[in-house]
Amino acid sequence: MFLGKNLIRRAVGLTLALFFFLSSAAFAASPSITSVRFGKGTDHDRIVLDVTTLPKYAARTEKDGTRIILELTDIGDAAKLKPIIHSDVIHRVSFTKLKNSVIMTIDLTEPAEYVVKTLKNPNRVFIDIKKEYEYEQKTEPAPGLVQRVYTRRDGRGRFRAFLLDVDLKKYDLVPVLANGEVLGRTTVSRMSDEVDAVAAINSNYFAPSGEILGVLRMDGEIAGTTYFTRSALGVRQDGAAFVAPVYYSGRVTIGKKSQLVSGVNAERGEDTLIIYNRAYDVRTNTNQYGREFVVQDGKVTKITQGNSIIPENGYVVSVHGKAKAAFSKVRVGDKVTLEEDLGTDFAGVPVIVGAGPTLVKGGKVHVTAREEEFPSDIARGRAPRTGVAVLPNRHALLAVVDGRQEASIGATLEEFAELLVKYGAKEAVNFDGGGSSAMVVGGELLNSPSDGEERRVGSALAVMPRKNVPSSKPQRKK
Repeated sequence: MFLGKNLIRRAVGLTLALFFFLSSAAFAASPSITSVRFGKGTDHDRIVLDVTTLPKYAARTEKDGTRIILELTDIGDAAKLKPIIHSDVIHRVSFTKLKNSVIMTIDLTEPAEYVVKTLKNPNRVFIDIKKEYEYEQKTEPAPGLVQRVYTRRDGRGRFRAFLLDVDLKKYDLVPVLANGEVLGRTTVSRMSDEVDAVAAINSNYFAPSGEILGVLRMDGEIAGTTYFTRSALGVRQDGAAFVAPVYYSGRVTIGKKSQLVSGVNAERGEDTLIIYNRAYDVRTNTNQYGREFVVQDGKVTKITQGNSIIPENGYVVSVHGKAKAAFSKVRVGDKVTLEEDLGTDFAGVPVIVGAGPTLVKGGKVHVTAREEEFPSDIARGRAPRTGVAVLPNRHALLAVVDGRQEASIGATLEEFAELLVKYGAKEAVNFDGGGSSAMVVGGELLNSPSDGEERRVGSALAVMPRKNVPSSKPQRKK
């Protein structure tokens, strides 16, 4: 009986020993990660997993390309793997142990290309995350619209652009004024919402008052002018777009006296003649030191000293100094002739958005900042940019580049032009940029303005569903 018990104990012990031996052998035979190494390079960052045996693996991306998931199957415990890995491309690396696999999660600061490979003797699995890359996300928010977010990283730094391809057979490009008038400013988002636009970007240069600094023609009516010949986007009656130089020249004749127009919907200065129409405001907002002629149906209907009410179906001729003296004998009832010239390219064109300079001509980079006498804050250096390109298939490309921030360095005018050529531009014009640059699609702001929030601007270019009507002026929400 005693011997029998000893034999039983020995048998049980041998069985347990054999079980633990076999279990250990089985565990040792399955691949395991022994260490994690990390290296920074000029072209890429590398994460190396040292393994006992090469495992099977699969890689994928999540969160719009900003997360890489590497799953290694039949791998040992990863509870002790807590590496501190961080770079300008990699935000964080973590490991999760599942039933039959280990998940390595790599969170990136931005989308990046990567490659996963294995090596033997010793066994390694490594992933290279490229520091120089191009990455594009493409969506179609509505029929006739293709939206792209283009991300690039190279020796210059990070770069991000937002592009919207618009089919001009289905949509109109329509200027919109802040709050429906020249005076005052608001955000592109608000302008887009007020006219129920499909999309919108900022457009003209503007003064703090909201005054448009450049030629702007809306539904055939001049809303702003410039003293320079500068590039503009034109939209014909049939919706076709083009880019060409534009200037404004105007002349007012009352009786036998004529005077050149100094500007439209602008602040009246010394010895000037300014035309005010209803795009400006309800009143001219001028002081009492000038003289103003209210014009309807080609005749003077009222004469005031200043701050005149602007008629819905007419305009006000506001004069000061020498211009005032020239028209000193004008009386109510006198005939008035207003002649306006925008150049042969824009004769009869209902929509003109003047900004500049030209970026692309004939499908090639052609920046005319020097010829158009732009100051250095626009012509030089990298900055946020906004512009419009004309594509060869009767499409337009609206573009906004982020800048002055860690996520995007911005672009020079030449770099902006190169981007537009890359996406098929045959012609392109630059709009106001810097903190004004904004793109709204479907009521949502896409880009990150450099001010940290949307800047209040003077005007926007809206994308509106095309209608078979002659007017291109959008109806504002009531």
